Formats: sequence, C-alpha cells, structure tokens
Amino acid sequence: MAKLKTFLASTNGRVFGAFVIAALLHLIGTLAIPGYSSPFAIRAMLVIAALLAVASIGQTLVVILGGIDLSIPFVIGFANVVAAQLYGDGWNFVLVCLLVSVMAALIGAFNGYVSRKLDIHPLIVTLGAGMVVQGCVLLWTKGFPSGSAPSAVSAFVSIGGSAGPLPVPWLVPSVVVLAALIILMMARSPYGRRLYALGSNPGAAPLALIDPVRMWVITFALSAFFAAVAGVLLLGFTGSAYGDVGQPYLFQTIAAVVVGGAALVGGRGSYLGTIAGVLVLTEINTLLIGLGFQPAMVQAALGLIIILLVSLYGRERHVSATI
Repeated sequence: MAKLKTFLASTNGRVFGAFVIAALLHLIGTLAIPGYSSPFAIRAMLVIAALLAVASIGQTLVVILGGIDLSIPFVIGFANVVAAQLYGDGWNFVLVCLLVSVMAALIGAFNGYVSRKLDIHPLIVTLGAGMVVQGCVLLWTKGFPSGSAPSAVSAFVSIGGSAGPLPVPWLVPSVVVLAALIILMMARSPYGRRLYALGSNPGAAPLALIDPVRMWVITFALSAFFAAVAGVLLLGFTGSAYGDVGQPYLFQTIAAVVVGGAALVGGRGSYLGTIAGVLVLTEINTLLIGLGFQPAMVQAALGLIIILLVSLYGRERHVSATI
C-alpha cells in the first residue's frame, strides 16, 4: 500500500510539474518576445493546443493500455483528404463525417485486433497499417487531393472566431468539455478501470474477467476515431486538403503523453497529464519560432526533448512491479 501511495504521488507530481513548466515557458516568452502574450497570440496557441489535444486522446488511452499508435498521423491525413474530397463532390458533410469516422474506427479496430490476437508489437502493426492507408489515399487522389471544408467548420476552428462572449473560437471550450468527459470516463467508468487494470498487469487482467482482445480493439478504434476528428478539424483550420497534414502529430502525441507523466510501459497516465504535456509542447513550439528558429531547428529541439523524456520515463519498471 505504501508503494502504491508513492506511485500515485509521483504521477500527480509529474502532472503538476508539467503545468508549472508550461507556465514558466509562457513567462519566458512574454519577457523575451514582444506580443507573445497578446490576445491574438494566446488565441492562436489555444487553438493549436486544442487540435493537438484532440489528436492525443487516443494516444493517451493506447499508451496506458501498454501499446503505441503510430497510425495516428496517417489517419489524420486520411480523414482530412477524404472529408474534403467527398464534400467537394457534393456529399452532405454530416454523412461525410459519419463515413470517415466509421472507416477510421475500423482501421483502429484492425490495429488492436492484430496486435493483441496475433501478439505482434503495435508499433509494427500501426506503422504498417498507417502506410497502407496513406498509400490508398494517394492512389485515390493520384497525389492531388481537392476539396475544402464547410464554412461552419472553418468558423468553428478559426483563430479570429468567438464562442459567444468568450474571445476564443468554439473549438477551445468544446475541447475543454471533451477533456472533462474523457477524464471522467477514465476515472469512473468500467472501461477506464479495465484500461488501467489491463495496462498495469496484462497477465492478471483476464482473471478479473477482462477480455484483452476486446479492450485492445475498442481502445485502438477510439484512437483512430479521435485522429479522424482531428483530421476534419485541421481541414477547417487550413482550409484545404493535405495528405501529410498529420505528420507533425506522429511524435507530438507521444511526447505530450510522456511529458504528462504517462509510462510507455503502460498502466500509468491521465488525460489531464496529456493536456499539460500539450501545453508544454505548444509553448516550446511558439517560443522557439518566436525566437527566430527555423522549422528544422524546432523539429530537432522537439526530438531532443522526446529522447530526454523517454530516457527518464521509458526506463521505469512496469507498474505491476512497483505495487
């Protein structure tokens, strides 16, 4: 019991520490860069952070389960291109979103089933499936995607938009509400309890009547679903289809989860921690760009941060060995 309390305290401490780091980075940016804390700049950072937060929902669930999902950027690009293409062809956008969501969930379910049922590492399965998805999209569009987003979607994510009296677009408060629901689901629902149980001790979970294959299928389907949501939102944000729009999220979702205190070996993490990690990454990106760093240098800096964090968190023993 004492080890369990120490474990929980260290997890909460890392989440709090991530929020503190985000606040310190914002303070440094405010002091070093003119206009860093201007209303427009803050709105822009909140929108960018909200998009990453949506894309990171599935990665959070998958990492807690003990897996990893490298298909997220490919599913984002798939949803982005397919939604734009079908809407441009005259389809009803609600029907388009429904179709894209179902297809994405099926891709995720396939990833989870193959990874667990055939005992193949999800890194290999999700990367392979993602590349297949990307190849199919390229064949369909012949490398030249077309189409756009409805004006309502663009207004929903527009930096200059406002949510009633709030000086931010509807995307930001919507993600806040979504985050609260995700946190509540992970803490109080049967799915959340099974997720942590399976991630903490995969061998003992079946003894508690938890079906590992079913949990992996559901979790990876949710991951792909939220990646598709992010792809549609990015369509509204950029205004046009782009197959590689999800590539920056390949490691940013993993980094956000790890910065937020999750263990890559599974069994530990929270979406609140992921939100903290998202804010840290957004502040780092904005700060480096504001200081005049080239995109390549920003990418290199993020890669270095990921390596440092994985070296610190990824070497820890599995949670089942610490309780």
